[in-house]
Amino acid sequence: MNTNISPAIKIEKTKQSKINDIDFNNLPFGQELTDHMFVCDFKNGKWQQPQIVPYQNLSLDPSSKIFHYGQSVFEGMKAYKDEDDNILLFRPLENQKRINISAKRLAIPEFPEDYFMEGLKTLLKLEKDWIPTTEGSSLYIRPFVFATGNGFHASPSDEYKFIIACSPSGAYFGGKVKVLIEQKYSRSANGGVGYAKAGGNYAGQFYPTQLAVDKGYQQVIWTDDTSHKYIEEAGAMNIFMRINDTLITAPTSERILDGITRKSLIEIAKDEGINIEVRKITVDELTNAAENGTLKEMFGAGTAAVISPIAGFGYQDKDYDLPVLEDTFAARLKKRITDIQYNRSEDKFGWRVVVK
Repeated sequence: MNTNISPAIKIEKTKQSKINDIDFNNLPFGQELTDHMFVCDFKNGKWQQPQIVPYQNLSLDPSSKIFHYGQSVFEGMKAYKDEDDNILLFRPLENQKRINISAKRLAIPEFPEDYFMEGLKTLLKLEKDWIPTTEGSSLYIRPFVFATGNGFHASPSDEYKFIIACSPSGAYFGGKVKVLIEQKYSRSANGGVGYAKAGGNYAGQFYPTQLAVDKGYQQVIWTDDTSHKYIEEAGAMNIFMRINDTLITAPTSERILDGITRKSLIEIAKDEGINIEVRKITVDELTNAAENGTLKEMFGAGTAAVISPIAGFGYQDKDYDLPVLEDTFAARLKKRITDIQYNRSEDKFGWRVVVK
C-alpha cells in the first residue's frame, strides 16, 4: 500500500451551491448529486495529492482503457444524521477493505486506507447539509476507481482515477418485489470476479433482469453457474430465506459478494436469538418449502435497500406467493440495523462511526 504522498487534501469549494434546488421530501435514489466530490489520481506509479473539487464532468481520451477493458470497481455506503445533528457512518472500514479486494482482482492499485477515510470524512463534513433527515433517507456514497491510461493495448492501465461522490437519496425499492429464479444466465463463475464489486458484473445482469421484468417480475434470483440448482443472490443483493423459524443464507464464495449488510444481519440475527444457517440451499428445497407452507419469508439485503422483502417468486412457469405475516424477521432485523445506523439504539457491535 503506497502512503508516500502528502496526506493534505486540497479543497476547492463550489461558487454556487445546488442545495436549494433539491426537494428533500421527495428524493429519488441516486439521481441528485451534491456540490463536491473527492478525487485522487494514480500517476507515475503512485497516488497523487487528493483533492475535493466542485462536482463536475470529466474529460477522458477516447482511448482511455476504462472504455475498452473495463477496469472499474466501486463501493456503496451511506451517511446518516442523528437527532443531535451528528454525521454517522456504518462500518466504513469494511467498504475500504472491500474496494481494495475488488481493485486487486482487476489489477488496479490499492487505495491507501488513510486517504480513503480522511477524504471521506472531509467530504462529508463539507457536505453535511446534504445529508437528509426524512425517515428512510440517507446520503448515498459512491467511492469508485477506474482506468484513465490511454492506448488500445490489452493490458492494465498505468493511470487511474479514484472518486467519491455523494447523492441524497430516498428508498431504493418501494414495497415488496417479485423475483424470477434464473435458469439459463449466470451472474458469475468460479475463478471469475463475482466476489468483486466490478462494474462489468452489473452490466452483465441487466439483460437477464430485463427479460424477467418483461415477464412481470422486478428482479432475478441468481443460481450457481454450472447446475443452476443452488440459490446464490437476489438481483444485486444477498438473499435470505426463512423456512419455519430458521433463517438461511448462502455462504460467500468466488461467485457471491461478501455483503456488509449481509454479514451484519447474520450477527444481529444471532443476537436476536434467531436460528440462522449459512449453507447452500437448493431451488428444490425452496420450492418444496413454498408448496408445503414452511417457507415464511424471503428478502434481499444490501446497502442501498437495506432489506427488501420478496412477495413471491417464479420458477419453471409457476408462481409461488409468500404468506403475509404480521411479525417478520425482515422487519425485526431492518429495525435493529437501521436503529444502529441512525443512532437510535445501543451499538453493542461497535459498527457506528461518528464523523468529527
